[in-house]
Amino acid sequence: MGNKRFMVPAEDLDWSTVKYNLEEAKAPHLTGFGLKFFVRFIETPFIGSFIVSFLKKQNGIVELLQETVIPEPPMFRPEYPPQESEPAVVIFDEDGKPEERVSSTLECLPQYDPAKCWNGDTNQTFRYWKIRDYAHAYRSRITTPSTVAEHVISVLEEFNSKKPAMPLLISFDAEEVRKQAAASTKRFEEGNPLSILDGIFMAVKDDIDCYPHPSNGGSTWMHEVRPVNKDAVSVSKLRRCGVIFVGKANMHELGMGTTGNNPNYGTTRNPHAVDRYTGGSSSGPAAIVASGICSAALGTDGGGSVRIPCSLCGVVGLKSTYARVDMEGSLCGGGTVEIIGPIASSVEDLMLVYSAMLGSSLADRFSLNPSPPCVPNLLAYDTSDILGSLKLGKYTEWFNDVYSTNISDKCDEVLDLLTKSYNCNVVEIVVPDLHEMRTAHVVTIGSECACSLNPDCVDGKLERLTYDTRISMALFRSFTAADYVAAQCLRRRVMNHLMEIFKNVDIIVTPTTGMTAPIIPPGAIQDGESNMHVTGYLMKFVAIANLLGLPAISVPVGYDKEGLPIGLQLIGRPWAEATLLRVASAVEELCPSKKKPASFFDVLQR
Repeated sequence: MGNKRFMVPAEDLDWSTVKYNLEEAKAPHLTGFGLKFFVRFIETPFIGSFIVSFLKKQNGIVELLQETVIPEPPMFRPEYPPQESEPAVVIFDEDGKPEERVSSTLECLPQYDPAKCWNGDTNQTFRYWKIRDYAHAYRSRITTPSTVAEHVISVLEEFNSKKPAMPLLISFDAEEVRKQAAASTKRFEEGNPLSILDGIFMAVKDDIDCYPHPSNGGSTWMHEVRPVNKDAVSVSKLRRCGVIFVGKANMHELGMGTTGNNPNYGTTRNPHAVDRYTGGSSSGPAAIVASGICSAALGTDGGGSVRIPCSLCGVVGLKSTYARVDMEGSLCGGGTVEIIGPIASSVEDLMLVYSAMLGSSLADRFSLNPSPPCVPNLLAYDTSDILGSLKLGKYTEWFNDVYSTNISDKCDEVLDLLTKSYNCNVVEIVVPDLHEMRTAHVVTIGSECACSLNPDCVDGKLERLTYDTRISMALFRSFTAADYVAAQCLRRRVMNHLMEIFKNVDIIVTPTTGMTAPIIPPGAIQDGESNMHVTGYLMKFVAIANLLGLPAISVPVGYDKEGLPIGLQLIGRPWAEATLLRVASAVEELCPSKKKPASFFDVLQR
């Protein structure tokens, strides 16, 4: 038998024997000279292979992938059983006009009178301007998109000139922004805005195509091998609604990190504390929304890359079901764990952006047979009854495995409020094979990234990547075809577990991240940082939705003792975005108090 280890088939697992194991990634924390020295060794033939092999054994990867018999067959992309329809929703035609979907979503939102905010009929607590506020200001001739554009340009140019560099955008063209704003202003003057999103300012993460900007993915050379000739599908749909795109937002290079550190262009700082990370890899998109400069942004999420920075920056981020949004025009379009997701300062703004950009590709519709896309009708008379009928699954030991109890305590408070306000039922669950899930995720996303990048990492381009990205690439390139297949067997196994859980609960609730925004070490600014301890806490709860393609949303619920934002994550059944949005909206109502970020700009009234 040797060292061979056998896993019990998922259907035979005795769930009463499942134990939660505290885990910490075993890898050195490196910055500065130590980081450079480690990269030199890990890229040295033979020595590098030995180091990577040692680290994989230390973290149980070799034992799991190479010495274990996994009884489940592989699942190379998410597969779901048929799902029941969600109640009180508005169903969309995926092939319909984006502006018509946005109009339908607008009719689902709670009553709101933007004029009261302009007339001073509001309390003095901080609040973000909503998309409906901008639309009212434009329609009432209080201001114009061109006027707001000048405010936005002024702020962005101010950020770009800061020392040390900490840009929100990597690619920015003031004249291009003015051109879009002038066209929007003319539409309002003629009384023909395209939608409620007309004149709304958005940023796009640097791995999503937005013509005429290049897509570098946070690197310095991707534009050399991949020219951009048109918008990504999601960007094109939003442009049809009148959205003004300000440029390409900063990110962790090639999405291979959770902090947002980027020595190539400068590291985006957290608007709530500029000495701390935003989280990554969608660092710029989350920060530009949290700073008030843009109403919304687009990010990508392959391992929490939308939800992590949204949690750390105190905004809302949605990871939709795999293939719910067409990935054409993104650097990661061929992967099986990544999606393009919206970021906004409120759930209602997120719904408006999401309804414009949604729609599976034809190939995915044929192969995955998705449920029709929809949003919740928040005006439905039975909304409270629907919320009261929901069962929220909580795995307490996992839920409480956080760096600071401030996080789990605050998230628990919100669950108590949901229970008291809507009679939601919180059900204790267990989630088997979490270590196996994390291993399967890193092998899957790592192998797919390496496969995508290998043809371009020639002629010295690998050496032009940042040091922490090169460490990731060394690990990813070490995975074999057998490792990848084993990871897909684990993917099916964990999917079986989750589908069993969802027979008894509607949503799984966790904190979004296991820690609030970490401090940026001084030695990490110039050369970057590799810190798997921090990465482990930031990814502790998010990767499962990526591996299985499940929808998940992060919604801000409060702050820790240092005033740093805390996010609550809701993970739903396949295609059940509407249920997540409904609960997220309820959570938002129960947690109305927001702190004004230290770095905030009122571009509507500047």
